[in-house]
Amino acid sequence: MAYVDGLVSVLIPLYNRAKYIDETITSALKQEYSHIEIIVVDDGSTDGGDKLVEAYCKDYPVTLYRHPGNVNLGQSISLNLAITKARGEFIAILDSDDIFLPNKLSEQVTFLRENPDVDLVYGMGYGVNADGEIVYEILCEAHEEKNDPNRVLLDCYFHLPVSSLLRRKVFDLVGGFDESLRAGQDHDMQVRMAEKIKLGFLPRRVYHYRRHGDSISSTGLERRWRNANIILDKAVKRFNYRTETVRKRRAIINFRLAQVLWSQKTNRIEAARRFIYSGLLDPLRALRVITRQEKIK
Repeated sequence: MAYVDGLVSVLIPLYNRAKYIDETITSALKQEYSHIEIIVVDDGSTDGGDKLVEAYCKDYPVTLYRHPGNVNLGQSISLNLAITKARGEFIAILDSDDIFLPNKLSEQVTFLRENPDVDLVYGMGYGVNADGEIVYEILCEAHEEKNDPNRVLLDCYFHLPVSSLLRRKVFDLVGGFDESLRAGQDHDMQVRMAEKIKLGFLPRRVYHYRRHGDSISSTGLERRWRNANIILDKAVKRFNYRTETVRKRRAIINFRLAQVLWSQKTNRIEAARRFIYSGLLDPLRALRVITRQEKIK
């Protein structure tokens, strides 16, 4: 496929977000940078969100795709389908409940044009609640991008979907999203990209990241942290990470999974075992947590 110079393809995977999808699409349409196409892939929605998207397709640069049989196949498969349909030189991924601020694409396209050695740029944002009210800031102007894959693997410090803009050629280099993952696929892609390309940081607020009770980040925590171990194992086989990074990342994964299992009250034996294992992997951090020198959210 011949890609269109300067065109930004905004990819939106949709699954049961009728409450938010109008605001999400509108945030893309109201960008200061207008040379865009919006590709929505419905992943078997049952709440009518896909019907709301259809209303945009006639008068706006919005295209809607569905899986055969309107089945739910997962976000990775939906995004990979959107990538194959994208015609843009640049790709922006927007989850169906998040928001682009009006300056996002204009400033990030300018950044990539002025920095041809950078293939992905991300910015600062705000975490918002279900009603769109700002709850916390995401990153600050003092943040630095050091282009160390170890740091990306350990901390997952930027939101690949909503915060970033990347060159389409990146997917030719690293491949698509891992379709075996139904959670954590965004972190897996972050890690794989950091191993191959140069990242850039734009110290500007460019997005709203919505947290609510129905979000994948809230409802799929056990699956997400179990997948994190799979992602880590694959990363270690693929790239020469520092032993300390791998140990600390495994400690974080086991601690977070233990928290989820303990709160569910269904498998507290496994939770206790993982708490202990996490402490053995990173005893200094465990001590800081126990003595309340470090708060765990």
